[in-house]
Amino acid sequence: MDDASGPDRLPRGSRLTFSRRTLMAAGGVALGTPALGLAASTVPGSPAAAATGATKKITIYAESLGNNQYGYGLAPGQASIPGPLLEMYEGDTMEITLVNNTTQRLSIHAHGVDYDTASDGAPLNNSFNNPGETRTYIWRSHEMTAAAGRRFMPGSAGYWHYHDHAMGTDHGTAGVLRGLYGGLIVRRRGDILPDKTFTVVFNEMMINNRPTTNTPTFEANLGERVEWVAIGHGNLIHTFHLHAHRWADNRTGMLEGPNDPSIVTDNKDLNPGSSFGFQVIAGEFVGPGAWMYHCHVQQHSDTGMAGIFLVRNADGSMPPAASADIDRFRGHMSKMSTAHGAMDHTK
Repeated sequence: MDDASGPDRLPRGSRLTFSRRTLMAAGGVALGTPALGLAASTVPGSPAAAATGATKKITIYAESLGNNQYGYGLAPGQASIPGPLLEMYEGDTMEITLVNNTTQRLSIHAHGVDYDTASDGAPLNNSFNNPGETRTYIWRSHEMTAAAGRRFMPGSAGYWHYHDHAMGTDHGTAGVLRGLYGGLIVRRRGDILPDKTFTVVFNEMMINNRPTTNTPTFEANLGERVEWVAIGHGNLIHTFHLHAHRWADNRTGMLEGPNDPSIVTDNKDLNPGSSFGFQVIAGEFVGPGAWMYHCHVQQHSDTGMAGIFLVRNADGSMPPAASADIDRFRGHMSKMSTAHGAMDHTK
């Protein structure tokens, strides 16, 4: 994936929209995953709009990345960790053709959407890809519906994720450990769209399957609307803390009005299998700079579960002292790696 300063989309009205949200890549800077699936008008910072009931057809390739790691990609040779960010609107259907270009049994299992047992992605339902096999998984979504007593049943909108459920064990333990996962967003019409989306996965003691000295750096310019998708995997309990920025603990991270009772926070539990998302304005009220994100379980952050959210100046230039701060951070991480021993994530 190459650098892109903003969404790279097909013309209005195209069946599929590719929102390529990527970051500058240098010295451990993370690449944002491309977002695939939204249709109709998708202008960052404006309310979402989509035709009801669109069907998106996507092909995803599962591949070995070497070093005992695996990833999902949108084309042969493009597999990454995390895999591509997938997006759909409530009411949409997504048909995913999964091509298994590995020598391992694997699948793709989604959280938060609707599917038949044949598309569950679990060996329990005989829903997986053998080595070299191609299989189609169908995910549906629905809008909120009215129920008795002035209550409502929730729709599919939310920040979800997908992952393997078949490699190594019937629960996909080896696949998840080795990088077969990605973010899934189901949007509600009227949602505000971001300028950039970052997917952050806390997986055992790694961030996006990167150990201590190589954790991702995410970048945005001052004032850009930035969306975070946080996902937990593995066997450890984590928290997600973002320095100098805060969000409402609800579906979008934004308050619905002055009387919205949602708690505003900058730290939230991220347990295995859980996910949440939110939007912030980069550097709002605090300015540009190198801001840390990390797990707030002290032992975990001491061992190196931390990274940098670099907020550049509005014109994209480097803020004063930011380079020195990043160098200082990398020095701290190197000391942590030496003191605690770098985790071997290839097992």
